[in-house]
Amino acid sequence: MKTATINICAVRSIHFRSDASYHLSEGQHVQRSIASSPYPLLSIRQVADDIFIGNRARRVYVKNAKYGIPFLSSSDILKADLDNVKLASKKYTPDIERMSLKKGWTLISRSGTIGNCAFANAKHAQKLASEDVIRLIPNNILREGLIYAYLASKYGHSLLTQGTFGAVIQHIEPAFVGSIAIPQFPESFQQEVDDLIQKSARLREEASDALEYAIGYFDTLFLIPFKENCLGKVSSKEILTSINKRFEASFHISEGKDIDKYIKEHYEWKSLGEVCSNISRPDIFKRYYVKKGVTFLGGADIFLATPDSEKRLSPKKTANIGALMIKEGTILLPRSGTIGNVAWAHAGHAQKLASEDVIRITPNDILRAGYVYAFLASKYGKKLIQRYIFGSVIQHVEPPHLKLIPVPIIDKKVMDDIHDKVMVYSSAMGKAIEYERKAITMVEQEIEKWNKH
Repeated sequence: MKTATINICAVRSIHFRSDASYHLSEGQHVQRSIASSPYPLLSIRQVADDIFIGNRARRVYVKNAKYGIPFLSSSDILKADLDNVKLASKKYTPDIERMSLKKGWTLISRSGTIGNCAFANAKHAQKLASEDVIRLIPNNILREGLIYAYLASKYGHSLLTQGTFGAVIQHIEPAFVGSIAIPQFPESFQQEVDDLIQKSARLREEASDALEYAIGYFDTLFLIPFKENCLGKVSSKEILTSINKRFEASFHISEGKDIDKYIKEHYEWKSLGEVCSNISRPDIFKRYYVKKGVTFLGGADIFLATPDSEKRLSPKKTANIGALMIKEGTILLPRSGTIGNVAWAHAGHAQKLASEDVIRITPNDILRAGYVYAFLASKYGKKLIQRYIFGSVIQHVEPPHLKLIPVPIIDKKVMDDIHDKVMVYSSAMGKAIEYERKAITMVEQEIEKWNKH
């Protein structure tokens, strides 16, 4: 339990806010660290043209991209894939310009997991975001990359989360973000940090373009007429000879079934089990959480632009830690939750742990690993994965079922080209994370340096 005596002046200065969660938070300690800065202090309000949340409006979602605009939630802004999101209607969404994002802004989650930051690159631009995303538009007083790195640092995060309010659903507000102090770092330091953040942003754009090319190829390869309404008949023989004698209509009459049939009729193919040396998931295990351990990723964390989690596991007490460790070049797939989405394990995933709810797929030498991943990441691969979903309340998919998915074998040069694009994606994402982490670390080390003297 924490206790302290608070001066009435401190309560009066923040509109008589008296809850202990504010006054005894880590943010108060960070404020004292920032106050010891040898550089002049500014407020975030002074270094921004605007800090706002967009407009609140009734959301009308559509399925056809022709009639919609990608709509990002506060959790979506942190993802590597910014296209696999809901589409807001162009026709029925008011004040689209006010909700649109621009390159170079700092985006901050204001509810849910509060205080997470993203630096808007070209892939965020012209997409919409909800009112749960605070937009910070930098001016020319401080460099935009420096502002982002400061707020994304552990010190910035503590300052942002200090301002949470609400008994049930907690929030922070733009006015509070504007009140946060930020040191006016030397120009040379700002330049170095900003350069790293800008390099990171460009690499993320490059990675996204390469992956879009690789996955998008399958849209030109397959000409499958999807049915609007899946109706049909299934013989008892087909049910009895299916895996586990499955009876669900979604297995026998679905887009996934149509794709399976199309590939087997039009292409040479091999099952996913044949082109992989391993498709498995670890057993359930007891978790020993510690403050300083190995990063432990859940099913949603593997899709983040920078895969990370606050959870840390003890390397000494965690049994079978080798099976939990993610290896670069592995294909990762949640067995529950967002089933059908897959992630390529790059340097940002490597040497971190993932839960037993993450299936590991390791391609062998029969087909190039990047090609196998791009196929599974396409809308066709997703439908094939989802075909094997089972469960009425909490749905799952398991490794033995995934082994049956047919993988088309096409022209070798094309498969090599797709693989190479995935390798470009993997390398660029790894470097982008490295540059961003270096920039944030520079800010943290500079602040720590003031408090050592």
